[in-house]
Amino acid sequence: MKTGLMIRILQKPRGREGGLSLIELMVAIAIGLLIIAFLLALYINVTRANNEMARMNRQIENGRFAIQLLQNDLIHAGYWADFMPQFDDRSVVGPTDMPAAFPDPCKAPGTWTAADRANLIGIPLQNAVGSCGVVANPLAGNDVLVVRHVEPAAGAAACPGGVCFQASQCTLEIKATPPQFYVLGTANHTLHTLNCEGTGSPAALPITSGGTAPVRRFVSNIYYVRDDFTLMRSEFLNGAHQAAQPLIEGIEALRFEYGIDNRDRMGNAVNYVGAVVRGDGVADQFVNAAGLTCNSAVDCVAANVVEVRMHLLARSPEPTPGYTDTKTYALGNTGALGPFNDNFKRHVFTTTVRLVNPAGRRETQ
Repeated sequence: MKTGLMIRILQKPRGREGGLSLIELMVAIAIGLLIIAFLLALYINVTRANNEMARMNRQIENGRFAIQLLQNDLIHAGYWADFMPQFDDRSVVGPTDMPAAFPDPCKAPGTWTAADRANLIGIPLQNAVGSCGVVANPLAGNDVLVVRHVEPAAGAAACPGGVCFQASQCTLEIKATPPQFYVLGTANHTLHTLNCEGTGSPAALPITSGGTAPVRRFVSNIYYVRDDFTLMRSEFLNGAHQAAQPLIEGIEALRFEYGIDNRDRMGNAVNYVGAVVRGDGVADQFVNAAGLTCNSAVDCVAANVVEVRMHLLARSPEPTPGYTDTKTYALGNTGALGPFNDNFKRHVFTTTVRLVNPAGRRETQ
């Protein structure tokens, strides 16, 4: 009896087994799916935001880089080292080096005439490119800009096989000998420095002593926007403009306004022939590309450019889903663009650059 009772006491009563019911399991699955959906939506939103931020950063970076690149070149426009053009010199009445027409940037240096040299020096900025086939597939509605100057660094080694510029520092020969463009190794480059001496009484040519004036590489750059929204540049190397190279993508519009100095401090109109009126280095009006003309030696608006206002429209490299561009973009007096009604975001960059060399020559006299 005792043994049977103890066996019954030690045995545990059999109860119901634990677990989830079907309803509980379905509720748990639903909650899990909701959490996964939330995490997936969060991931997609964060990814979209990051992608959009990356697109905007690229757009802003492209625009700023393009503006900075053009600005750095424009600052040097019209730098001719020690040379003072007669038409910028108030002491000269009736200058003989006034530019009379836009030069052809791609004309072979071996065929340059005295008039070509005067035009190249007198017009450091232009939008007419002549016979230049290097401007390939340009995007319609945009300007083409040619920027000319010489390298600040002197030395024949700076322009091997290219075109160099030399200007005399010798008072005795400045009026007798114009500055020389020359292809290195094929033309004379014998102009002198300040310590020159001549023969005769009073001293006159030929020069009998003095060092050789420095030579500098001639720089000519052509900028334009290709039809795939890429900023392009053709450089003048080895005596010719080379095939244009891509610089920056995502540039949809490039336009310029030119600040013209056509009056002096007293308000007198610039006059290169009958009176000594050279302007004061300050822009009196701004014209667009159509107004930048050079029809003759007495009607060459391009010779009086002292400022440039740049308008650049940068476009996002990729479309933004769900976005429609309905904006209109003002580009100064060059007109407006838009609305485009597409999915690309855009931003206008505008800056004004003072041409310190042409403006400075007039301002300091």
